[in-house]
Amino acid sequence: MTKGNINVSVENIFPLIKKFLYSDHEIFLRELISNATDATLKLKHLTSIGETKSEYGNPQIEIKIDKDAKKLHIIDQGLGMTAEEVEKYINQVAFSGAEEFLDKYKDSAKDSGIIGHFGLGFYSAFMVAEKVEIITKSHKDEPAAHWTCDGSPEFTLETADKTERGTEIILHIAEDSTEFLEEGRISELLLKYNKFMPVPIKFGMKTETLPKPEDAKEEDAAPTQEVDNIINNPNPAWTKQPTELEEDDYKNFYRELYPTQFEEPLFNIHLNVDYPFNLTGILYFPKMTNDLNVQKDRIQLYQNQVFVTDNVEGIVPEFLTMLRGVIDSPDIPLNVSRSYLQADGAVKKISSYITRKVADKLKSLFNANREDFEKKWDDIKIVIEYGMLSEEKFFDKADAFALYPSVDGTYYTYEELYNKIKAKQTDKDDKLVILYASDKDTQHSYIEAAKAKGYEVLLLDSPIVSHLIQKLETTKEKISFARVDGDHIDNLIKKEDTAISKLSEEENTKLDELLKAVIPAEKFTVQLEAMDSDASPFIITQPEFMRRMKEMQQTGGGGMFGMGNMPEMYNLVVNTNSELVGEILNTKTKKKQERLINQSLDLARLSQGLLKGEELTNFIKRSYDMIK
Repeated sequence: MTKGNINVSVENIFPLIKKFLYSDHEIFLRELISNATDATLKLKHLTSIGETKSEYGNPQIEIKIDKDAKKLHIIDQGLGMTAEEVEKYINQVAFSGAEEFLDKYKDSAKDSGIIGHFGLGFYSAFMVAEKVEIITKSHKDEPAAHWTCDGSPEFTLETADKTERGTEIILHIAEDSTEFLEEGRISELLLKYNKFMPVPIKFGMKTETLPKPEDAKEEDAAPTQEVDNIINNPNPAWTKQPTELEEDDYKNFYRELYPTQFEEPLFNIHLNVDYPFNLTGILYFPKMTNDLNVQKDRIQLYQNQVFVTDNVEGIVPEFLTMLRGVIDSPDIPLNVSRSYLQADGAVKKISSYITRKVADKLKSLFNANREDFEKKWDDIKIVIEYGMLSEEKFFDKADAFALYPSVDGTYYTYEELYNKIKAKQTDKDDKLVILYASDKDTQHSYIEAAKAKGYEVLLLDSPIVSHLIQKLETTKEKISFARVDGDHIDNLIKKEDTAISKLSEEENTKLDELLKAVIPAEKFTVQLEAMDSDASPFIITQPEFMRRMKEMQQTGGGGMFGMGNMPEMYNLVVNTNSELVGEILNTKTKKKQERLINQSLDLARLSQGLLKGEELTNFIKRSYDMIK
């Protein structure tokens, strides 16, 4: 038997491990299972190149709880260790078994999926255990070894009578960590971190129903048998080639990833690249809502099928964090706990690859089945619009598939829209004015006024539309967006031939004074306009710039203008050519004038949904009195 001190530079490394090495104690299980997986994959590799006499067979990893003895066992059938290797890899923490192995077999081991850093990963066991044992038998023809350490720098190493190849780690669980002796807790961790590990993981047994024998009676119960409870899927969809998968395979895998999701994803994007970095994965577009809040089911990041995190900011461009799915890459650099990403050039390359791949997929979906793409537009537009705002390369590519729906349900690409409206919606200054509505019902009268002129009105109603419009106006040449209720239609698209006012200058001044005496100046700016005589007498509009800045501030940005807290200000456009306005001007009694002005103003407010509460009640009562 050997006794000795563990070769570490700090006497009290164990308290340090417990406190600082990992932010989350639960990941000890992930690390130990990763080591067991490594040992198994290394054996597979050595057998495939004829470097060992040992048979690979069908190895699995087993997790066992002995609650009475307060022990947790992690058992593998991998390549095992000799006493000399235990001395080297376990006692000299600075060594990494995987790194040396990779170095030795670097050309042939590239694709064998070795995770790495056995040393430090193993020591995470001391976060939850007061004593750790290793019983291990190498694939080489050497005696088994038994290593024991109680969390001090001292260890014992002796021969063991284990006869089967592989390693068993026994954790004597500490008093403050007894949660890890509960079946439910271990089951939860295995599903969280090891659901897709490449080696089968056994945790207990389960009952399986067998088919009834042919001679069985109707009332006979079906026979059952006890089988290993394998908790993982060693060959998840993302490890396969797209050509091997049908549409149903992608849908089934989505359910496997997110068992509580009942809605089908809209479509998926299979990522598969091996140069200049390794990355595989499947991203899904779920049904989106206009709610920009972070979703609970997020993209999961794996490293060689080991779950790392579902906080993928930095790897996945921000606009795609609304998607779901899996990304697996051995090239994403992680610190010792594998839980936090380091800023790195490779990560930036990965991020731009994912952006490009998503843009290409959207374009091919659009080209392959435009009708289907249009049907899904409302469910995916928020991601696409966000991408156009935040990623320049995505913005450039989006011209091919970003859609602009009209209020009548026709979908245009930007180029199609431009060609459709250029002739009619170019103003006297040769600027193309793109009209849009955000709510078909509340802006109905304005939409109808625009359509009466033969203009096309888009329906843009996502929460970030103000930001997107700003971006388009600064990127495309000689265009501007105007919401249909931003002004009278003739002012939104100014042509040369404006209507001539029926009122003289003197009458205009008198009308202006009359209106301003009755209409509250803190809410409305009165604006006299000569329009078609059949246009509405009073129209309420909200200046495009002011409204847009308020909206932008509400969804982030635009804050420097300090408009979020400003009271709502509206323009009241009064049509000087309207018969009713002429009547207001020529009415002899002041009381009747005021009544006509208030009634007209309230009708205009009603059409904008601005008449509420007591004012609405008074308006209805007053209207009935007028009918009488």
